[in-house]
Amino acid sequence: MTATIHGPRVFAIERGPFTRRIRLRGVVATVAIVLLALCLGILALCLGDFFVAPSDVIAALVGVGTPKNTLVVVEWRLPRVLLALVFGAALGAAGAIFQSLTRNPLGSPDIIGFDAGAYTGALLIMTAGASGFVSTAIGSFLGGLAAAVIVYLLAWRGGFQGFRLIIVGIGVSAMLASVNTWLILNADLYVAMMASAWGMGSLNGLGWEQVGPSLLFLAPLAVACAVLADRMHLLELGDDTATALGVRTGVVRILLVLVGVGLTAVVIALCGPIAFIALAAPQIGRRITGSAGVTLTGSAAVGAALLVGSDVIAQRLFAPTQLPVGLVTVALGGGYLVWLLIHEARKA
Repeated sequence: MTATIHGPRVFAIERGPFTRRIRLRGVVATVAIVLLALCLGILALCLGDFFVAPSDVIAALVGVGTPKNTLVVVEWRLPRVLLALVFGAALGAAGAIFQSLTRNPLGSPDIIGFDAGAYTGALLIMTAGASGFVSTAIGSFLGGLAAAVIVYLLAWRGGFQGFRLIIVGIGVSAMLASVNTWLILNADLYVAMMASAWGMGSLNGLGWEQVGPSLLFLAPLAVACAVLADRMHLLELGDDTATALGVRTGVVRILLVLVGVGLTAVVIALCGPIAFIALAAPQIGRRITGSAGVTLTGSAAVGAALLVGSDVIAQRLFAPTQLPVGLVTVALGGGYLVWLLIHEARKA
């Protein structure tokens, strides 16, 4: 493996037949976002009914804290922070995948109906009397995948256009929202109340027992993202160019859809649909890193920072009452969506 410098801001890493060009600004910006996300995580570990100083948080994390601080920080608060970081990264990466496939900043899974489909699948499992993370995750994945198939089939006109896909996705999402409301209204009272609260998107009540299964499902999806990242960017050049470069466009597109739906399905299975992280993170990451298009690493880093920051707001804004984090992301994302629509209208 050799490294070659191409100017002061770009260098390439060569390993056999593979060469990867890396922009210095993108690396520095991504590392800075990751550090920001970790600092927000430390802040979340400090805050609560029992305040823990940052130095004591660090001591508890490295195993030299007092038993009381270790109990509060490691046993009670750390699982929630870890899940916020991991789920935010998953949503950011999923948003980057679908925005790349549609070549449109509005092409996130929560806008084009995949989240609504995953929510429907999970609701069907819950109202059928099944419980548990695995069954809910499977139902969520199948629901999101079914929504993706429906949207792609309805949007197909001898090919895909990002704008048509988004319009069809919005329509499918609206219909699925009606189905979800009908399922809740016809469910058992206890199940309906649980599904309604869960449907707002919340990290409340998550602990160490959810961390292991989440990582088990997300780890192979993260590996798939790393493997497919280069092919995803080649698809952005157009199918003809990508095919000429050796990319099997149909297979790669299907694999990317499966990975993107899987990332959102795992999150929805545990904490419900959390809106706008997948929409905002890729575009914020693109602007911060200065990249020509959305990137998986930058989007994942921004998604982690957004979700853990939103969760801090959700926990402390009306303390001791804890809001579902989905309410905070909707409030922040609504303003971002308005700005994005105005920005795109001016470009047109």
